[in-house]
Formats: sequence, structure tokens, C-alpha cells
Amino acid sequence: MSSFTAGTKSISLSEYGLTTEYIQYQLSPEVLHQRTLDAGLGQEADSGALAVNTGEFTGRAPQDRFIVRDEITDEKVWWGPVNKPFDPDKFDVLYDKVISYLNERELFVRDCFVCSDQKYRMGVRVINEYPWSNYFAYNMFLRPTDEELQDFEAEWTVINAPGFHADPDADGTRQHNFAILNFTRKVVLIGGTGYTGEIKKGIFSALNFILPVFRNTLPMHCSANVGEDGETAIFFGLSGTGKTTLSTDPSRKLIGDDEHGWTAEDSVFNFEGGCYAKVINLSAENEPEIFGAIRKGAILENVIMDADGGVDFADTTITQNTRVSYPLYHIDNRQESSIGENPKHVFFLTADAFGVLPPISRLTPAQAAYHFISGYTAKVAGTETGVNEPVPSFSACFGAPFMPLHPTKYAEMLSRKMKESGANVWLVNTGWTGGSYGVGTRMKLKYTRAMIRAALSGALGLYTYDTYHIHSVFGVAQPRECPGVPAELLSPRATWKDDKAYYDTAFKLSNAFRENFRKFESYASEEIRRGGPQRYAY
Repeated sequence: MSSFTAGTKSISLSEYGLTTEYIQYQLSPEVLHQRTLDAGLGQEADSGALAVNTGEFTGRAPQDRFIVRDEITDEKVWWGPVNKPFDPDKFDVLYDKVISYLNERELFVRDCFVCSDQKYRMGVRVINEYPWSNYFAYNMFLRPTDEELQDFEAEWTVINAPGFHADPDADGTRQHNFAILNFTRKVVLIGGTGYTGEIKKGIFSALNFILPVFRNTLPMHCSANVGEDGETAIFFGLSGTGKTTLSTDPSRKLIGDDEHGWTAEDSVFNFEGGCYAKVINLSAENEPEIFGAIRKGAILENVIMDADGGVDFADTTITQNTRVSYPLYHIDNRQESSIGENPKHVFFLTADAFGVLPPISRLTPAQAAYHFISGYTAKVAGTETGVNEPVPSFSACFGAPFMPLHPTKYAEMLSRKMKESGANVWLVNTGWTGGSYGVGTRMKLKYTRAMIRAALSGALGLYTYDTYHIHSVFGVAQPRECPGVPAELLSPRATWKDDKAYYDTAFKLSNAFRENFRKFESYASEEIRRGGPQRYAY
């Protein structure tokens, strides 16, 4: 049997080589929730959310992500340790193996869209081995109406087989898990990992190639929201920097929390129909909107629960990367269209575990391009094996693992868009103050929110010598005053007890910035190169 029927629509899967009789198409979230429980693949939390364990992998595996090197990608992709080439013939053989594996199993199939702007919308078919993976696709992608399903055409397909293990020697993978993009066949092939983030990031990676190359649109790893005045703000940041938390603001409407496009028509649109938020140390007090979104219809990943279904959000027994996915309609204060106007404020979020960057600072265009290409945050002790003290972490464009083109391509597009829109650009440190990790403390969320609101409202004022101080190592302009924030917190040096220790640490970090940027220097202009720290430690 190579086709199945949902409602009045008959769909053939023969083009994928799938002939299994056990096909479940477009099941509701309620049914997928129950199917997961019935199969013993998850539990129900006391909130009504479904809780699952993703197995061996509790996060993405960037070393096991590949792009098929073909006529489309050969001269356009920035090949290297981030974008690893995969042989087309090897892909075809591995694809057939995965299809043979799936033909012996029940499958869950979902048709959905990405890109909320109709002019850029793309149909995606997701084929899953597990019901909760298909449930995740329902939450995260845009949900077609029954009428749209009648004429649905899938431009890309995600084939997701967590239980299939590759043979690295025979299949050309690094180990048994893999996520491979094939732009000729328009397929994302995922195997050996149950981590659902690979599904959404596979399509995000495809859009990061398609939109700038063919649609003159900048794809961004960022969240976005809009104020009552219609002004849009976007927030770039790596995992753990507060991208979802800070964009989910009760005083502003959420456009989306992770992936957006900035169009040639000067609008910003969400790629997705849901949110995928970290829940480590989540509380109703600090993040009420996200906490409230965890109810029936949400999926918790790798959390620890008690016998009554109570979740301990502080428990990292399985992973620090505990997550929840939920549809955007779980957030009451959202932008219904998931589209915003030209951004007026751009925020770069970093969790500086060294405690030397200002909690907020204004960037020049050159500094904005430099920090965008750098994509800095820090790893802290306990996040990875062998990490015992803060370690600088750089991810170009705040999303290197998902960016097929050279980072300067995206940086040039962003710089042009910011200049055309006249957007203000801010660097926000959501990390440590009063010392490095282990000595200082994490910046309080209420202060970070106050600084961002002050920037959005114009309360931080125009740049003058009286209102801003230039950081002596990084050259960024830090405000001297901010409503709702103690003045001493605005100067990172003033929060340290030892000036020499502060500057030694600041120079250590600035040298890490400069060393990381060496690989981009030949592609960057002199103006951009001068946007970084200009001094070495003695």
C-alpha cells in the first residue's frame, strides 16, 4: 500500500519509496499525545503537558550535520567544520537504507508550512517514526487549514528515523547519528537521534540557504516582538542567553522566539508556528508567559518529574538543555500575523560568564557587524564534559551550525538592513556581574528587562559624553544611568572588588575575540575589523 487517506484527501508516499501499510496522517495533537502514552514513550505532567525523554541525545549534534555537495551547493556553501560535505551517492544509499527501515514501522506524517509571510511560504512534509516527534512538528511548524491541505504541495521533506543507526564506515557518517540536507532532492534526512531540535533546525538550515540566495531575504536566528506603537525589536542570541525569555514580554506582542526573515520589503516574519524554550530553572515568577504555556498541548523534553507528575525545573539529572515546545497560540500576547514592520531596535544577547562586558551598551555600525560575525557567549562549568571554568564560545551570526553561507554574507545583509532602517543596535550581557562565574552572580532578569525597556522607549537617550562612557577595552558605549537599574551595575568594572583582576580578565576575553576573528579578517572590511577590541593584554 503506497497511499493513505485523511478526510477527503488521498496522498501517495510512493515517491519516497515508502510502501508500509501503517500510516497515520495529520493526527490531532490530542491523539498523538494519547498514542505516545499508550506506547509507553512518555508521561503526562500535572500541568497536562506531555513529557518525553529524547534518549541518547538531549541536544543537537553539530559535528554530525552534513550538506550534500552537488551542483546547487558546490560553489555557494562555506565548506568546513560547520558545513561538512556529504557525497551524493553515499546519500542515496543511506536514504534507501532509512526507507527500508521505515517500511517496517508505523509512520506518522504531517503536512505543514514554514514562513508566516504568504509571499515566502513553503510546504514541508514531515515523516516521523515516533508519534511525539510528529506532535512536535504540529507545535513548531505552521498548521494548514483543511482547505489548504486539499491543494497542499510539499516543497521539502523531513524524514526522521531516530531508531535507525548508520554504519559510519559504510555510510560516510561520523558516527551512528546524522542530520543531512540534500538541496537537489529537497530532503532533510535525520537518523540515530530522537532530539526534536534536529527537525526544526534542519528546515531552518535549508531556509538559511534558500532565502538569501534566491529571495533576497535575510534569515536570522533571533526572536522578535512588537510594541503598541508598532515598532519591531529583534533579539539575536545563542542558547541560554535569554532570547525566548526577553522577547516574551507581557508589554509587547510576540512575533516569534527563534527564527525569522527580514525581507526586501522591510518586514520581519516568523518562520514557525511555535516556540521551543529552555526550561532550566523556569519559574512562574520570572517567566510567567512561558510557565503558563506549559499545559495540555505542550511537550516537555528530558525533565525530571515526581510520582504525581510535578516537574522539578531545577533538576539537571538528564541534561541542562531541558526544553518545552508549544504552539504560538499558547501565548496570549502574540502578534496574530507573526509579521512585524521594519525593526527599530536590534539586540545582541550574550551570557558573558567572565563578567566583563557591560550589561547593556550601544554599538556603532562597525561594532554591530563585528559582534554579529563573532556571535559571542560563554560556556560555564558543568555544561559540557571537561568545562571547569568559563570558556569563550563563538558562533558566527549567533547561529553558525545553521548557516550554510559564509558568515560575512549574512553580516553584509544585516549591516545594509540596519543602515536602511536606521535601527539602533545594542549589546546586552545577560551573564555575570561582580566577577566571573563562580565569584560573581548572574544579572537579575528584572534589571535586564528594565534596560531593554529603557532602550526601546528612548529613555537611554542620545549618545553624548555626559550620558555614555566608552569601555576602555571593548570600545562600546555604556550608559551611565538607566531607569530601574542601580547605576553601579551599568559599569562592569565598578562591580568588581579588584581592578587588576577585572582588566586581566577583560583583556583575556578581548584577545579571545581577536583570535576568533582571524578567520574572518580577509573577508571583512577595515571598518568592520576596527569594530572589535583594539588592545592586547600586556
